[in-house]
Amino acid sequence: MPHFRHWLLAIVLGMVSAAACAASLPPIQPVAHVDLSRFMGKWYLIATIPTRYGKNAYNAVETYTLQQDGNIHTTFSFHDGAFDGPYKHIHSTGYVRSGTGNAVWGVALFWPFKLQYIVAYLAPDYSQMIVARDKRDYVWVFARTPRISAQDYAALSARVQALGYPLAKLREVPQRWPAGSSGN
Repeated sequence: MPHFRHWLLAIVLGMVSAAACAASLPPIQPVAHVDLSRFMGKWYLIATIPTRYGKNAYNAVETYTLQQDGNIHTTFSFHDGAFDGPYKHIHSTGYVRSGTGNAVWGVALFWPFKLQYIVAYLAPDYSQMIVARDKRDYVWVFARTPRISAQDYAALSARVQALGYPLAKLREVPQRWPAGSSGN
């Protein structure tokens, strides 16, 4: 149990520190509307300013499943440290905030905390997206395919920078899948 308390304290201190640094930046503007049924399914993590848990992720995938109560079951899975590293996954629940066009969620990893989740960019065809936070501590760039063109990567990176994130912290997530594979 002492490790859990240290981990929890580190998260809380990090959140307070990040909030102080982000206080001078305007809030992230979410997209106007997210069609949750189109949004559900598998998203490959292309790049991130990661949480501590996913900082060495390979073949990272986030999967969303709409539940009958309107909440979203999420599973983040990846190999840790290498393509053949230990397989890890995190389950959480997304709670859509009313009045946000389904673009702002609170994601509960463990009680009582809900982390802010803002869909800051969503391609019209739902092929790419950016999830951000007002604190500018973490960001996730996703696509429906494990690889995107260099041009798309540059455009998404520019969007991340325009949101107020330092590009030097953005980590491209290695993705390598066998031909014909659709991931984990």
